[in-house]
Amino acid sequence: MTAAAERPPGWRAPDLTLPDTHGTPVELASLRGGPCLVVFVPFAFSGTCTAELDALEADLPDLREAGVRVLGVSCDPVFALRAWREQRGYTFDLLSDFWPHGAAAHAFGVLDERTGAARRGSFLLDADGLVVWSVVNPAGVARDPGAHRAALRALRPSGSGSAHG
Repeated sequence: MTAAAERPPGWRAPDLTLPDTHGTPVELASLRGGPCLVVFVPFAFSGTCTAELDALEADLPDLREAGVRVLGVSCDPVFALRAWREQRGYTFDLLSDFWPHGAAAHAFGVLDERTGAARRGSFLLDADGLVVWSVVNPAGVARDPGAHRAALRALRPSGSGSAHG
């Protein structure tokens, strides 16, 4: 089977439940009805991941104007993500994929089995939970800071799209 990260647009995102920074379960399926951006990062507090999420925070006005819910996901434990969110002032949800370790990253096809961390993958889901845009970068390569804003072009008024990054 082809890894989710290598699939063309239009595949259904996995129905996952992950805890936020306070341990509250967030169900991806419950967010249907509006677009959602799922952003995987390898490690909390690392320089590249912090720079990427800082850029994402700066893009939030454009994303929220388009009605996009943003979820950052890492294999780090809830407590590390809470400290990172509080330190950086992120206003979007950070979700822990700690246990079962990397299950969400694996389901999206971005788990690096060698390191046990997620690769840098971003997935824009439409209101029906279909992936309309995605980008996955190799280890050590940061995402383009404008990629998430540019991904908004994949959303169409009907909630479907066909762009792939």
